[in-house]
Amino acid sequence: MHPFEAAEFSHDNSPFDRLTRREWLAVNGIGGFASGTISGANSRRYHALLVAALPSPYGRMTLLSRVEETVAIGSQKYELSSNRYANGAVYPDGWRYVSEFSVWPVPGWIYRLPGGVTLIKRVYLQRGKNTVFVSYTLRESPEPTVTLTVSPMVCWKSYHSEMKPWSAFPVRRGPEVGGWYVQATPDSPKLRLLLRGAKWAPSCWWNERVLHEREQERGLDCEEDLFCPAQGERDLKVGETVVFIGTIEEDEPGNPTLALAEIVKHQESLIKQAGIAGKGNESATDDDTTTPDLVRAADLFLIRALGARHTVLAGYPWFTDWGRDTMIALPGLCIATRRFDIAADILKDFAGFVSQGMIPNRFPDYGETPDYNTCDATLWFVHACQEYVKASGDEEFKRALTSTIEAIIAAHRSGTRFGIRMDSQDGLLHAGEWGTQLTWMDAKIADWVVTPRSGKPVEIQGLWINALRIAAEWTGNASYAADADKASASFREKFVRLDGNGLYDVLPDNGPPDAAIRPNQVIAAALPFSPLSPDEIAAVVDVAQRELLTPYGLRTLSPRDSRYCPRYEGGMRERDAAYHQGTVWPWLIGPFVDAYRKVHGADSDISAFLQPLEESLRDCGLGGIAEVYDGDPPRRANGCPWQAWSVAELLRCRTKIASAS
Repeated sequence: MHPFEAAEFSHDNSPFDRLTRREWLAVNGIGGFASGTISGANSRRYHALLVAALPSPYGRMTLLSRVEETVAIGSQKYELSSNRYANGAVYPDGWRYVSEFSVWPVPGWIYRLPGGVTLIKRVYLQRGKNTVFVSYTLRESPEPTVTLTVSPMVCWKSYHSEMKPWSAFPVRRGPEVGGWYVQATPDSPKLRLLLRGAKWAPSCWWNERVLHEREQERGLDCEEDLFCPAQGERDLKVGETVVFIGTIEEDEPGNPTLALAEIVKHQESLIKQAGIAGKGNESATDDDTTTPDLVRAADLFLIRALGARHTVLAGYPWFTDWGRDTMIALPGLCIATRRFDIAADILKDFAGFVSQGMIPNRFPDYGETPDYNTCDATLWFVHACQEYVKASGDEEFKRALTSTIEAIIAAHRSGTRFGIRMDSQDGLLHAGEWGTQLTWMDAKIADWVVTPRSGKPVEIQGLWINALRIAAEWTGNASYAADADKASASFREKFVRLDGNGLYDVLPDNGPPDAAIRPNQVIAAALPFSPLSPDEIAAVVDVAQRELLTPYGLRTLSPRDSRYCPRYEGGMRERDAAYHQGTVWPWLIGPFVDAYRKVHGADSDISAFLQPLEESLRDCGLGGIAEVYDGDPPRRANGCPWQAWSVAELLRCRTKIASAS
């Protein structure tokens, strides 16, 4: 199907800000990406046409920010691009010509220019290569030929920074067969800028003080200066497609048409493999379009750098791979989509990194030693292993990983990093030392621990008991079951509240139980081997539905709490202070649905809990689900526009609907 026949966006003279708030993403499967906004203006430092995935020590680097295009029809010239500058000006105003936009199978625009000219633009990356294609198709024009001029805006920077001019940039530049080349520093990649059949001429000017308003909102450096080394000019006939290429690959870029066809074929194969009917599946018998879109979205986060392991990027555009995020997201990204081979690869790879009974919390972008500062990632790993074996029936995997699971349990029994150890008195798991943040609520500002949870956090106990039950099931070792029984009895005795508000959040080392109403109790209730009775789970679901549930997931703190922050906004300190103090996290809809179904039955209707998140696929980070939302209306999306576990848990919940029908 032509990508614009069911365009997901259209507008009539919509404001520039509305278009700039809606972002698109394209990936190459090895960690590189392109991203921007519908308006064409880059609103983040991360927006670019080519963020390349490079070997250590570079990591991800931005080389090509954007291309500014001009279409000449006779004596009339029309700028297709847009920028917002530090003085507030928006120029050019190409955003006004955007008629339609579609995110699948690749980001694409329809521009309608005065006089009956229609131009289609697509952006996509070659799979497995640091190569971007920007194609232009002249669909309609009163003149048989128009002239397209492209002005590539290049840089050489870490994708976490803003580009600034300096006298030595670039050190090398000049003509290239079919285009131009730029090399910023002696050790940087050579960026080739190609437009076959075009006339290229040097430009050598800086576009200064471009404003990235999303960075301004975050209290960060928000101005950028970009270099234009040359301009290419080419005639374009009605019905013809020309392709601008930016690449750092030494070999000849692949055929753009074949590269696009490969992307379409890949997406179609994912939907077929997942066994999901709907758009993109010729055997479809229903009109479900959301689940196939979620399957496509899930693929954005699964990467395999050349010569490296499969992994999960926690979010675009700025997160790397995190152990906790990977293990929570894996059931949705890989198991719900039946990509069992990738699930097994990821789990086996993480098993190889087990140290003192722990998997890493984070693999840094620049090759440093992995961080092991988490108490839940490893327990989520055990859970993910069990979910994989249940779904795939892979007994060989189970035999291979059993010793790893036993080593994890042994280390937690005897004690490992950061005070993580089983309490021999009650069988529960203690975690934390002064000043450390080991749970997923890990915000810390200098020495200020925003949500101190050292001691015995509620979800950690649920995960620990769950892991013990899994170890008992895998090995038949009665000591694991005995420990689970002991911990379960202690859990129900110490965490169940008498006031009907579910569970306490933390048993601290000193002082009374933390009575804050948070979603962590939902995780403990939702796990397959939850220690709670049906009535106790019902109490957890009730308080979560009453105090925490929103259209976009669960709040991290009840609005009745004096520490509640209704907005996730401001500079880094303000945002970190609100991160887990009321901010809504979409991924928590997964545990909530699991617990809800335990209470109301496996065939209970959960569609109302999912619909707003499904609709958000077509807003903000298009084709994805944001990291967080505000706790109070209007509940703006914020954080990462595309977050792995947000997509994964919604997809996992969607498959529950399919399996129940």
